[in-house]
Amino acid sequence: MAEDRAAAAKQGPLKSVKVIDLTAMVMGPYATQIMADMGADVVKVEPPGGDGTRYISVGPSPDMGGIFANVNRGKSGMVLDLTQDEDRAVLLEMIAGADVFIHSMRAKAIARLGLDYASLVKVNPRIVYTNCYGYGRKGRYRDQAAYDDTIQAECGLTAVQALLNGEPGFVASIMADKIAGMTALYATVMALYHRERTGEGQEVEVPMFETMAAFMLVEHANGTLFDPPLGEAHYPRAVGRNRRPYRTRDGYVAALIYNDKHWRLFTDAVQPEWVTDDMATLAQRAKQIDRIYGLLAETFLTRTTQEWLDLLVGLGIPASPLRTTDELLHDPHLEESGFFQTVPSRWGDIRYPGIPVDFSKSPGRITGPAPALQSQAEEEGAQP
Repeated sequence: MAEDRAAAAKQGPLKSVKVIDLTAMVMGPYATQIMADMGADVVKVEPPGGDGTRYISVGPSPDMGGIFANVNRGKSGMVLDLTQDEDRAVLLEMIAGADVFIHSMRAKAIARLGLDYASLVKVNPRIVYTNCYGYGRKGRYRDQAAYDDTIQAECGLTAVQALLNGEPGFVASIMADKIAGMTALYATVMALYHRERTGEGQEVEVPMFETMAAFMLVEHANGTLFDPPLGEAHYPRAVGRNRRPYRTRDGYVAALIYNDKHWRLFTDAVQPEWVTDDMATLAQRAKQIDRIYGLLAETFLTRTTQEWLDLLVGLGIPASPLRTTDELLHDPHLEESGFFQTVPSRWGDIRYPGIPVDFSKSPGRITGPAPALQSQAEEEGAQP
């Protein structure tokens, strides 16, 4: 099985890239999970107690929770106590032959272990060294701990939820972790591209707070980008109180009747009495978007969900039913596109949500399950 797994890993756009992964929880492991899916040889290094994510969700064994199993798939594993000189020497030997070293420890903690960039560049001058942590080192928050919830609060996400729903709230997804993880991925790959062109390795910093501040301000900076400011720091359409799935006669439907073409198609087909000339263009509708959402909500109550879907999809207007995450696991489109991939493991078959992107020349593949909490050699020998 170890040989099959190694052979399977030699495909994808990141084939032959060697990654030493000292990350935990979700941000860093999500970045390296995608690297592994795309062909990189990722070695996950854990302390003797393991990554805490092993224990926070249900799984086939106490130390193989579903979240851990998902964001660490396709990696090999190694347990090292980095407070011990012998184990630290093992890690340094691996780093000497690696392309990427990525960690999720605060700057002071990684420096205490002698694993900061200044130390590792002496071991491997070509290393791409990626830091994943809460706050950038140049600001006053640099030494603070951070988790998804606290970053959601600090970046303004919970506050705009209050504009939408009447009170602040977290998004029902660990959005900050995952967005920061994808940012760590693209930043690391860009550094690898730079090295490919110049031969230079470098240090990369990916702080969650700055990442989410940039993410939130894409649309919510709005008129405050200009000097003097031309409005408040929020995008009105996104935070309107009436922006929500439309209740129908027998359920709900999500629809966005947004551009001028879709607006004309909808109003011609439905003929709502409340349409006026000052709604004809997108710019006009944008000035009163929450009022229009409210009027649409009244109209959607007049038909069933399926009637609306038949009409809107037939007109080419974006519309969809509301699905639960359980329903998503059996979505016919995802089934037909081969999105889900089943991988054998010591715990039985694992059905993974698949790789969302494809490459015509170098497609990725989920090459195996997450590693058990043991040495790399023991894990390879234990595979079925």
